[in-house]
Amino acid sequence: MSVLHDLFATIEARKAEGGSDSWTAKLLAKGPEKCAEKFGEEAIEAIIEAIKDDKEALASEAADVMYHLLVMLAARDVSLADVEAVLAKRVGTSGIAEKAARSK
Repeated sequence: MSVLHDLFATIEARKAEGGSDSWTAKLLAKGPEKCAEKFGEEAIEAIIEAIKDDKEALASEAADVMYHLLVMLAARDVSLADVEAVLAKRVGTSGIAEKAARSK
């Protein structure tokens, strides 16, 4: 298992357990829209650090982005395996060709 798989499993467990002792459970209880909003906030913070060229800060913000992406996915019942399946289908396909195929 990878760190992302372990993290997603923890997020799913917190979703099932609920409770007020977990930031993840509290965030999920606020609904998918709040989870998406938090993901967006973290993405903006990562963009700012990328522009500033601060590698350590960018790595930290990227970790926050990935965590909040996984929470957002869990809030909408999209699994990490679902995302991996989409990525697997794209392997070996030019990004330009893949994007063109989506716009048809």
